[in-house]
Amino acid sequence: GEICAFKIHGQEMPFEAIVLNKTSGEGRLRAKSPIDCELQKEYTFIIQAYDCGSGPSGTNWKKSHKAVVHIQVKDVNEFSPAFKENVYKASVTEGKIYESILQVEATDEDCSPQYSQICNYEIVTTDVPFAIDRNGNIRNTETLSYDKQHQYEIMVTAFDCGQKYATEDVLVQVNVKPVCKPGWQDWNKQIEYRPGSGSIPLFPSIHLETCDGPVSSIHTTTELQTNSIGKGCDRETYSEKSLQKLCGASSGAIDLLPSPSRTTNWTAGLLMDSNDIIFKFDGKQGAKIPDGIVPKNLTDQFTITLWMKHGPSPGLRAEKETILCNSDKTEMNRHHYALYVHNCRLVFLLRKDFDRADTFRPAEFHWKLDQICDKEWHYYVVNVEFPVVTLYMDGVTYEPYLVTNDWPIHPSHIAMQLTVGACWQGGEVTKPRFAQYFHGSLASLTIRPGKIESQKVISCLQACKEGLDINSLESLGQGIKYHFNPSQSVLVMEGDDIENINQALQKVSYINSRQFPTAGVRRLKVSSKVQCFGEDVCISIPDIDAYVMVFQANEPKITITGMDHFARPAAQFESERGVILLPDIRIASTVTKMEHSVDLREHDRVNKQVVVEEMLHNLDFCDVLVIGAELDPEQECLELDRGELEGKHLDATNSTAGYSIYGVDSMFSYEQVLRQLRYRNWGTSATSDRKFRVKCSELNGRYTSNEFNLEVNILHSSNSNFMEHVNHLIVQPQFLQSVQHPEGSVSAVHSSVVPSVATVVIIICVSVLVLVITLGVFRLRTARQRGSMGHEGAKENEMDWDDSALTITVNPMEKYEKPHQTEEESEEEDLDDEEEDTTSAESDDSEEEEEEEEEEEVIVQKRNKQNATRQEQLEWD
Repeated sequence: GEICAFKIHGQEMPFEAIVLNKTSGEGRLRAKSPIDCELQKEYTFIIQAYDCGSGPSGTNWKKSHKAVVHIQVKDVNEFSPAFKENVYKASVTEGKIYESILQVEATDEDCSPQYSQICNYEIVTTDVPFAIDRNGNIRNTETLSYDKQHQYEIMVTAFDCGQKYATEDVLVQVNVKPVCKPGWQDWNKQIEYRPGSGSIPLFPSIHLETCDGPVSSIHTTTELQTNSIGKGCDRETYSEKSLQKLCGASSGAIDLLPSPSRTTNWTAGLLMDSNDIIFKFDGKQGAKIPDGIVPKNLTDQFTITLWMKHGPSPGLRAEKETILCNSDKTEMNRHHYALYVHNCRLVFLLRKDFDRADTFRPAEFHWKLDQICDKEWHYYVVNVEFPVVTLYMDGVTYEPYLVTNDWPIHPSHIAMQLTVGACWQGGEVTKPRFAQYFHGSLASLTIRPGKIESQKVISCLQACKEGLDINSLESLGQGIKYHFNPSQSVLVMEGDDIENINQALQKVSYINSRQFPTAGVRRLKVSSKVQCFGEDVCISIPDIDAYVMVFQANEPKITITGMDHFARPAAQFESERGVILLPDIRIASTVTKMEHSVDLREHDRVNKQVVVEEMLHNLDFCDVLVIGAELDPEQECLELDRGELEGKHLDATNSTAGYSIYGVDSMFSYEQVLRQLRYRNWGTSATSDRKFRVKCSELNGRYTSNEFNLEVNILHSSNSNFMEHVNHLIVQPQFLQSVQHPEGSVSAVHSSVVPSVATVVIIICVSVLVLVITLGVFRLRTARQRGSMGHEGAKENEMDWDDSALTITVNPMEKYEKPHQTEEESEEEDLDDEEEDTTSAESDDSEEEEEEEEEEEVIVQKRNKQNATRQEQLEWD
């Protein structure tokens, strides 16, 4: 009648039932261990009640019917939300509003809907143009700009419905992409170029963005614009004669626009760009070429070359603009030959003189070219092989589009006037004057009678020292076609693969082979055309506008050193070979660079100069000028064996004003030639000295040396014999050797090398020397007389007379006639200074003798200390 137990049927249920009251049958169901909702939310099992009627064997008891128990576990909000990702990333294009940029998601491990559901998300970062909804979708609240900000980083949190927040916020990165614009990416607007850098790539990382457009082929044109530099680009700005020699042109070219000098003074009044030998004509100037510079009658073969920069003429009716004109000097106004520009056409006029055949002949040759009026530099060569005239412009051949025939000019005895920049009107006007002025710039205008130039030489003369280049042509690939223009300022490339074009453009470089390039900006332009697959509307690629910045080269300092003063007997000047003027001349070039170093003690930057010795480069002329009156051709001259110039790019001209050596060659070559220059004077009686000045230049005067002055004295016979006698007195023959100093100057006292300024000084010194010797002999005799009469023992202290040299030493410890003695010492020191450079060995001996004498003098003084009234006299060594 009682309930003894409750039994639970089920596998490993964490519950148990205990009997509270057997009589009433009341019991309690309880958990045997902690219950976790997250492990199991609910349990269902069967329970039965048993009575107490069981036997010892546990059988025979009665059990109730089965009752089903259903238990639900109540949840506790013990877990915080956690995001599924550590970082969320998304990219957006600027200028768009997105409904959802990306979605973040957090989870909660609680088991109940109330605590496991994420009720909301929040953006923790303030002042960002983004919002988030309860599902975790992030959107932008305003349009984004790539230029304003490339990337946003925002922190986001989440909380469950029990208002429990996530323990860690999550980072969301939103990258802003610019609107995809087709074009070249990753290139710099400024490319820096330092002299001596060789070839440098212009766009090492460039690539083309096509925004996934269907591209079939790409065509690029890279253009280097150098019109602001010199003659259209960085060319060697040597004189035209030097360039002709460098390029191997046939000799005989006559420079009609040389840089102004004493011998070429007709260009002195023209406007000039000093660096590049460019002459600017503003429509008001012309230059007359002196008679004798160009032969009066040109042969059927000749060449005219020039650089020209010209723009369209102002006004409706354009006048003729004369480049070169040969017209009647007086009476008439006939043009014999001329080169001029008219209405952007180049016209060459050639009127032949009348001879036996009075027939029509070609007289005018016309070329119409866009380049004549494009305000850019171009190189023009007019090759005349009468009756054929050919024009080369920038190395390309052009035949005349129009040839006009005319009758020959009738003979006359009127002199002709050759002019540049305008044409001379000698007749038909009240007063002869210039007319048909040129507006523009000219350079290197030459005329070569009797020869025409080859295509190879023409190409060399207009060659550019800077331009575009391709590093490693082999790696361009077979799919790339490329083409350079003659001056390498334009490069065209074409290909059908974007990656190949990218790599090809990355290899395009700038090169400047000049040692001293012109500093400044070179504009750079890359234009592109893209073709697409079967589409009418294709991608438009914006042009690249960049520039190359060429820095200033370290300027060289050219220094000339050598013996700057010498004298020779007149007989040497009168000899057949004369006297070598510059036997030891040396030309050196140094460059000073600035280095920045940090002084650790003062904690500031210090500019430190570093001199780099011996920079090797070429010179283009050295002038040996006569200072003072010009040479008298009847009795003196400067001479140089022409054989000295063989094998070198040098030439020379001689005049009464001096000797000029010119041509582009090394400093060593110039030294070799200058060391062979001789001065002859076969009328020396009228001349006692001559002064010369040496000056050298690089790049036609852009860099010049110091002015090295040389003075030469001519020793006439009486003067020469006297000087030989003086030198014999001063220095013994075995010491007559010139001392070569490192800096190249020669200091010597020699019978044939005596400076004129020193002549007077030496005569005075000799006079003083004779006086000192006389006084010395007199004092010696006095001393001997006193010594023999006064004290015989003093003879032991006397020294033997040594006449092997004329060095006179006075006892510094002697008190007898002290003021007189000091004077003698000072005279003697002056003499020693004169002889010091020449006879270093002798002065060493003198020092040893002086030391010995001082020791002996001290001993003598100690011996005679007891007798202070009587003073010992020593003989001189």
